[in-house]
Amino acid sequence: MTKKITTYQEDLIEALKDPVEAAEYLNAAIEDGDKEVFLLAMRNVAQAHGGMAAIAKKAHINRESLYRMLSSTGNPELKSILNILHTVGLKISIEPEKRGRAKGVIRKTA
Repeated sequence: MTKKITTYQEDLIEALKDPVEAAEYLNAAIEDGDKEVFLLAMRNVAQAHGGMAAIAKKAHINRESLYRMLSSTGNPELKSILNILHTVGLKISIEPEKRGRAKGVIRKTA
């Protein structure tokens, strides 16, 4: 029995087919704070979900526009990012950095 040798990229793409893995991967890319890292992560997630052409078709985006949008110099609008994420079964959520009440926030009481 021979074992198939895979590359890191192949293993990554396989792992990103799992929505939990993909979400954690994209969250890590966001936390990195580098736009190019996030766009690369988005390209990898797109590849894991059928490739750029399939994602473009499902998201009703021109394939060339999707490539440009997610290139290292891309600058996609939030609406486009949300559309792509929705297409692969993901969404964005915002969480507080720290637990507890934020300073300077006025809360209305009943």
